[in-house]
Parts: sequence; C-alpha cells; structure tokens
Amino acid sequence: MYYNDNTFIFLNGEIVKASEAKIDLYGQTLHYGYGVFEGIRSYKTAEGKTKIFKEEAHFERLKNSAYALNIPYTWNNEDLIKATYQVLELNHLQDAYIRPLIYAPANMSFVRNHESFIAIETWEMKPFLGEQLLNVMTSSFERPNPRGFKIEAKATGHYVNSILASQEAKAKGYDEALLKDMKGFVAEAPGANFFVEKNNVLYTPQTGNILPGITRATILEICAQLGIQTIEKNITLAEVHGADSAFFCGTAAEVIGITSLDKILFRKEWKDSPGSIIQNEYKNLVTEKKKQEKLETV
Repeated sequence: MYYNDNTFIFLNGEIVKASEAKIDLYGQTLHYGYGVFEGIRSYKTAEGKTKIFKEEAHFERLKNSAYALNIPYTWNNEDLIKATYQVLELNHLQDAYIRPLIYAPANMSFVRNHESFIAIETWEMKPFLGEQLLNVMTSSFERPNPRGFKIEAKATGHYVNSILASQEAKAKGYDEALLKDMKGFVAEAPGANFFVEKNNVLYTPQTGNILPGITRATILEICAQLGIQTIEKNITLAEVHGADSAFFCGTAAEVIGITSLDKILFRKEWKDSPGSIIQNEYKNLVTEKKKQEKLETV
C-alpha cells in the first residue's frame, strides 16, 4: 500500500530502498511514542510541475516540534526539502503525501538523547477522510491535557488519542469524530482542525488545546482574501449543533464538508456554504491554478 520493492526513501542522509531500510527495535520512539513527524502534500500544478505546498512552514514546524520535545535536530531544512523533491522524483510522484519522521535511538531510560534519526517517505494518498460529506459524532475521548503534553508539537505519541477517537466513531457507524477539550469546548478532529459557520461567519477553536495546523492558517488567509469573517474562540457543543455548516481541514484531509454532528443536520446545503467556496479556493491554491490562469491572460 505504501511502498514496494522499487520505492525509495531518504534515511539519515542517504537515499535507500524502503524495503531494505532498517530501524533499531530498541528505539525509544517505538517503545514510548517519543518522536515527531510532519504531514505534507505535493501537487502537480496547473503548469505540470511538482510543488510541495508550504514546504518551508512544514519543515520549520518539524524542527520546532523536535525542540519542544527535547529531541536533537541537526539537519538543515533546505537540504531536507531538496531531498524530499529527490524522493518524489525517484518514486515518480507528483500528487503525493510526504511523511518526515524524526525518531530516537535505543534508550529505555528517560534521559535526554544526544542524537536522533530522520526518514522521509512518500506515497500516493487520496484525501484522508474521503471526498464525500461526513457524518460526525462527538467523541467520548478528550484532547490531551495541554498541561501534560506539548500540544503544539506534532508528536507521534499524541496520535494514540486520535486513533482511539476515530476508531470509536467508525465502530458506531460515523465517518469521523469531533473531540472536546478538558473544559468541554470543541477542539478538533483526530487528524484535522475544525471550522463551523453561522450567518456567514466562520468560527474555529482558539489555540491552546489544538494543533495549530498549517492548513488551518491557510484557511484563515483565504478567508481574509475573500472577505469572509473569521473568529477564533471557545466554541460550545450547543453552538455547533445550531450552526449552518461546518468542515474539517488538514494537510491529509484537505477541506471536507460535514453533513451532521451527532445526527443533527447542519442547516445549509454544503454547496451553499462558505466552506464550499473555501474548498475550491484551497484546491486552486495548492495546484497553482489561478497563477496559471493569470499567466494565460497576460
């Protein structure tokens, strides 16, 4: 699914076959979930080129995540970006998902490591939550307490919480979960940020107990350009249940609309919502379609 005998990855400064790569089974990341990663996408642009979307922002967050968890980060981001393009080319990929992973050495203690390792993998992946509108449930799981974790870091261990919440929702017949925070406010999906709309104003949970996503920031930029009012605030479940529309967004998920929460339908048809407009603008942005259209009219 993710690789075959002809798939290449970047591993600690070298290009190697994925099927021949090795890791230490005594590694701290494997045993304790102590590592950091990024989720990045590349796209075939309207000009036919391969473009990694916001690559600098993603690798900067990777570095910041490592620093937040006291994991050594000894790489130059420009070199990592070049290596990523090389891996994409070797694997003949343009529309692709990219996973840089920083992992720790063998260490069964809790003392700081003096080294770490990196892998960059790529594979084809459709939108993480599919392309159909979602029926979502409020999860019985909460987001991790920000006093107990570095919530702003994209840490491997955090996603145990995400897996449990998503599995619970799907076992109950829903497409995905929506988690609340420790104070009962709406937070995010297991792997995506959340926006809700009422009277043409978009609301999104404020930072503090969410991963401040790069796609989330992009959506806020798009809204500013389109003149769509956005407000970051604490959002109650009751406010969502009475809303007009809602959507999830993330690098893996892109922008995907939500039909209902807890079997309560949103009032607007997705096609009539601001989210639908944003979804289209986001796709044009990542594929540089508008840039190409502008060139053709010159």
